[in-house]
Amino acid sequence: MERLNGKTIWVTGASSGIGEALALALDKKGCRLILSARNEDRLKAVKARCTPGNVHIVPLDLEQYASFPELAAQVFSTYGPVDILINNAGISQRSLIVDTELSVYERMMHVNYLGTVALTKAVLPHFVARQKGHFVTVTSLMGKFGSPYRSGYCGAKHALHGFFDVLRMEHEGSGIDVTLVCPGFVQTAIAKNALTADGSPQGTEDVATKNGLPVSTFAHKMIRAMERKKFEVYIGQREVAGIYLKRFFPRILHKVVLRSRVT
Repeated sequence: MERLNGKTIWVTGASSGIGEALALALDKKGCRLILSARNEDRLKAVKARCTPGNVHIVPLDLEQYASFPELAAQVFSTYGPVDILINNAGISQRSLIVDTELSVYERMMHVNYLGTVALTKAVLPHFVARQKGHFVTVTSLMGKFGSPYRSGYCGAKHALHGFFDVLRMEHEGSGIDVTLVCPGFVQTAIAKNALTADGSPQGTEDVATKNGLPVSTFAHKMIRAMERKKFEVYIGQREVAGIYLKRFFPRILHKVVLRSRVT
């Protein structure tokens, strides 16, 4: 097990939810943090809760991924080597397939998949040159099985698993690790911010999300998985059983999900 104390860690989606909780928990471990998100004011609020001098803010919009090679180069030249990239930023969706505009699916892929892939590719040569580095990508249980109203979200998250599994294989033995973190329901604003059929935010909270894991509990479990350099970890409550039902009893999972409150 490798302790994270003193590591330099770049966290995306750090202005709220899981990213904010990770920043606060990692700060307590003495990590040097680079925090990214679109909302600079919220990033500054997170920074204010951390140890002075330990946190640097780098605003980033995952949809503007053409700029990532230059942005990554600036980060390395300004703040020095990065040990871990946590790909946490993303957006969810709540709408039926028949109603959903294609532009919503395009945004799901640009934010959740292509933006994450682009930032990873911008950082990868840095890790290769150093012969060490750790990519930690927050996907979802929805990256392993599906659920109604989340078709675009599930598709993008499934794609992340395919990409990062191959990245791990291609850099086996080169000091580069990959951990995929699959949350279940966590008490964040992900449901409120989820896109509906026309691309507008849902604006309301899911019952399942409201009753999910406290975000600080999730962050603690995620950090333990990072320290153990797990290939893949599932963090949630009863919904984690869906992973095993999908593998061994897919028809049962189909019925269970249809009976569940998924909106």
